[in-house]
Amino acid sequence: MIMTNLDKIISKVNNNKVYIQTHNFPDPDAIASAYALSVLLGIRGITAEIIYKGSIDKTVTSKMVRKLGINVIEYDTNSELKQDDEIIIVDAQRGNANIVTMNGNEIICIDHHPIYVDDTYQFSDIRPEVGACASIIASYYVENNIEIPMNVATALLYGIKVDTADMKRGVSDLDMDMFYKLHALADNNVLYDLDSSTMEMSDLKAYSIAISSIDIYKSVCFADAGKNCPDALIANIADFLITLNGIELAVIYSVKSDGVKLSTRSNSNYRAGQITNNALNHIGSGGGHDNMAGGFIPFKCKEMGSTELNEIIIELKKRFLSEVDISF
Repeated sequence: MIMTNLDKIISKVNNNKVYIQTHNFPDPDAIASAYALSVLLGIRGITAEIIYKGSIDKTVTSKMVRKLGINVIEYDTNSELKQDDEIIIVDAQRGNANIVTMNGNEIICIDHHPIYVDDTYQFSDIRPEVGACASIIASYYVENNIEIPMNVATALLYGIKVDTADMKRGVSDLDMDMFYKLHALADNNVLYDLDSSTMEMSDLKAYSIAISSIDIYKSVCFADAGKNCPDALIANIADFLITLNGIELAVIYSVKSDGVKLSTRSNSNYRAGQITNNALNHIGSGGGHDNMAGGFIPFKCKEMGSTELNEIIIELKKRFLSEVDISF
């Protein structure tokens, strides 16, 4: 008998309880994937607790969690888990800049991002060609003929919508198949509510700062989202600025207490993930999909040769422009 991916996951879990860890400051796709997987594991008799690091307050993720009654727990330190606790990573990979290493044993990884750090798990299902991690989790239900509850279908569908920009970015056949299957099962009233009123008044300040700081070099746009801008908002601003006429690569950054966080977006002429990974090599870390990526430059990086913020931003711009053969 051929084992499905869900069977393989279950076979690697030794404890009666596992922890499902998302990337830091999780977005709707990460939470939807973790939530749907936790329900699947529950059906198979395994208790799962969803954990993450980084606040989701005042984000659409928080609204989704509240509307759909999803239980998630923010962990402040990696010591909140024991060494023998088992962890399933979703929508991220071990060693990436956007996920902290927790105590415990990371036995499984389910993700849709390219692999930039070679690592081994007891089981992994990593499909970079898929637009949303939620599509992968949804396929586990379909492959095993398991009924998808309305709240789960709603979460998964919203996760797919967000990560594919309403089916306009990085869409695969699996995303399309799962979208149509989930659409018939989801709560459209909740989806409409999630799609509306997703911006806080305080978000407008970050947009204003970014717009006023736009720095354009031919088809590449840089913008500062202001100090300590939430990660999800940096990404939203990047989505907004890539729509500017003539812009083919947008790099949006925010200065945090320990470094510079950035999000990149591109059109079909540039590969955002590879460009970000190359540009931050030796000074930070980054990567992602062809059209959307992220990265981080720590202030303590010795390779930078300077801790002056202005010089770090100049170096950041030079590196990205060099990757696309544009002069600074």
